[in-house]
This record gives sequence, C-alpha cells and structure tokens, in this order.
Amino acid sequence: MKKIISLVLISALGGAITLGSYLLFFEKSQFITDQKENSDLKTGNTNYTSAYSASTENTDFTIAAEKTLNTVVHVKNTMYKTVKDPFAEYFYGEGYGTRQYSQIGTGSGVIIAADGYIVTNNHVIKNATDIEVTMDNKRTYKAKLIGADPSNDIALLKIEAKNLSYITLGDSDNVKVGEWVLAVGNPYNLTSTVTAGIISAKGRDLDGTSNIDSFLQTDAAVNVGNSGGALVNIRGELIGINTAISSMTGSFIGYSFAIPSNIVKKVIEDLMEFGNVQKAILGVNGVELDSELADKLNIENTSGFYISNVIENSGAQKAGIKANDIIVKLDQVKITTFADLNGYISTKRANDIVNVAFFRNGKMRDVNVTLIKYELTKVAALGLDLENLTPVELKKLNISNGVRITEITNKELANYGVKKGYVIISIDDNKVYNVNDVNNMIANKSSGEVMRIEMRNLKGEQERYIFR
Repeated sequence: MKKIISLVLISALGGAITLGSYLLFFEKSQFITDQKENSDLKTGNTNYTSAYSASTENTDFTIAAEKTLNTVVHVKNTMYKTVKDPFAEYFYGEGYGTRQYSQIGTGSGVIIAADGYIVTNNHVIKNATDIEVTMDNKRTYKAKLIGADPSNDIALLKIEAKNLSYITLGDSDNVKVGEWVLAVGNPYNLTSTVTAGIISAKGRDLDGTSNIDSFLQTDAAVNVGNSGGALVNIRGELIGINTAISSMTGSFIGYSFAIPSNIVKKVIEDLMEFGNVQKAILGVNGVELDSELADKLNIENTSGFYISNVIENSGAQKAGIKANDIIVKLDQVKITTFADLNGYISTKRANDIVNVAFFRNGKMRDVNVTLIKYELTKVAALGLDLENLTPVELKKLNISNGVRITEITNKELANYGVKKGYVIISIDDNKVYNVNDVNNMIANKSSGEVMRIEMRNLKGEQERYIFR
C-alpha cells in the first residue's frame, strides 16, 4: 500500500514539474507575443518590447551599405622628387647624377556629385604630383585638385565623368550619441569595405593634435587607408569624413574620428565658390564651464561657454551680448564645451545670422547675432596684410604652402628689403598654410619671445627673419 501511495505521489510530482516547465517555457513566450501585438497595452514591458523591436530593425545595415559602397573610391597620390648629386655634375657635367624617384600614398574618397566631385582628406593628397581615383568597379580616373583646406583636413577633387552614383549629405548636428553608423572606406585598392559601430561622442577635441575641435567619435573600425572615407547613418546619408584614429600602434584599437558633414559641406562650398575657406566669428572670447570654474565664479551653471570679453564692433557686441554671459545654445544646438561652439560656427560664413541663447544673472535670454569675417588683427601687429594662395598660385610658385604679403606698414621690415609679394612659408619651423595659421601662431607667442619667420622672396629664394 505504501509503495502504491509513493508511486502516485511521484507521478503527481512529475506531472506538476512537466506542467510547470510547459508554462515556463511555452506559455510565457506566448504571453509576450500577444502583449506585443496588443496596441492597447501601455505597460512598461510593452514599451520595452517596442523599443527592442525598433533597435533590432535599426541594426539592418544592408540599405545603408548598398547606398554607400559605389560612392566610396580609392585615392592614390604620387609625388615625384628629383635628387641631384653635385659631385657627379662637377666631374661629369650637368645632368649626371640626377635621378627621380616617386613616393606613393593612398586613402579613400567619397563621391558627392554625379559629375565627378570627390571629397577626401587633405593629408591623403598632400604634395601630390599626380592623383588617381579607382572606383568600386575598378575603373580608374585621373583626378584634379580643386582646392584644399589643411586646417580642416579637407580636399576637393574632380574627375571627368558623368552620371556617377553619389552620396547624400546628412545633418551632423542631428547625430545622436549611441546612434548606429557605418564606416566605409576603400583601402589598399580593395573594393569598398564596411565596418559598423555607434557614435561614441560628439564635439571631440584631440588635445591640440588637430585644428578641428568637433570630431565625431565612433567605435567603428577605421584603419590605415580608410582616411577620407565615409561615415554614414543607417539611412545611408554622409554624416562625416573619417580622418583619424586613436592608437598607440597606428592601427585601430577602439576609437576613430570623423569630420562632421556640416563642416565638410561648408568647406567644399567655399572651395568651389572662393578657392579658399571663408571663416566667420561670433565675436566672443572665454572658456567652457565646469564645476570648479563655476564655484570660482559663484554661478550655478556648470556647463556652457562663459564669456570673458566681447570683441569690439563684433556681431555679439552689436546684439547686446556682454562679458559674464553664458552661452548654452546656438540655433537650438546645445553648447556645453568650446568644441561645440567652435564646431558650429565653423559651419557658418560672415553675415550669417545665428540665434544665441544665454544666461545672464540666472535668467535665460536669446538674441540674433550677425557673424563677422575673421579679421587679421593679430597679423596687423606685425605690420603685414596677408592673403591666402589658391592651389593654382601655389603650383605656379612651385611651393606646397604659404601666404602672400599684400601690404607692409612695418618700416623695419621694409628697410630689410621685405616687399609685397613675398610669401611666408613657416613660423618657428611650423609650416603656414593659410592666414589663420599665422594668426594662431602669433597669438600663442609671449611678449618678447623670439619668432623666426621663413619667407620666399620674389626671386624664389628663401630668407629668414627674427622677431621679438
């Protein structure tokens, strides 16, 4: 009898376990499915399921990849150099001991117009004698350099072609941290290669290693040869040009950086229209806020751009902005760092109007500010007026960089023989590519500090001048 009772209990227990397992593994799954399909349910689980479903859909990169692959190209630059052996020429005559060799560099580029305009990094084509572009279908074209902006590391190329696939530019100001992105490049003359990741951060400043203050940071793998390639969102829109990696080894180890598409768009439009980049300023100086500075200033805000002074006759001054104001938005774009502010202004030109939201004495205000052209105030202290040189002018002078002197008010310089038309090549052995470089280099000099300026005279000879 006891054995029968034990057998019954064991059977009952087994049935309970079986029923429980069924309910756990099958009924519960069915419940979630039903809950997902019932649009009337407003529970937290429903929202989570919907968000998860949307996230899953967003991880399908096939459409973005299809839109981008044919628009990314391989860029090869060839630089030819001639080396002369003076001893061979002396003993055997002119022409002996002369040899020519070439250096080849490679990278990627992105087609931005059907008629053959291509954007890439300036460092990809720097000092190139010949530029060659290979499409994803292996067809090759000779490319012409339309213009370059070394400070933003952007160059614009043109090939003779029609009806090309091209990429659509997105709005990099609307990019969100955590958003899925694809990095597409054409390294090593392979067909286009795609890697995926997310936007890790915005407004990154690489601690003075670049003039760009507002990189997009991503964890999508970018390696040597991908420079100049496309960073695109899941809709296949260009939101950045890949340009740098953060690495101790020279290979990708976690983060890469891209120039935001809004800066790229402004640069290439300027290069097409003016031959150089037109820079505008808001007309304020200051620092970005943090908790330590906020405590010292006895203010509540711990983020934003704190204005220490306003430039006379600037758009900011005319609009009523004052020292001690704290800028928190530009055209509804949140400003928490100097990189945010400088990056946004870099997308604008002189006479553009920007809405500035700021705190004054704890109260929020906003005004419209007309931006002004970046003037040569620092260079004026040297008694020099300067102008940028176009790529055609640089090639004619047989130099890769420099800015030209257009006016001299410094009598000492004039007495030394410096004339209009001289070209400043470098300051303290740092190459000068545009007037902004000169401004920045002079601004960083202390009073009385020695400054060495290399110039090219009207005969094409190098001259050096020492200033204090």
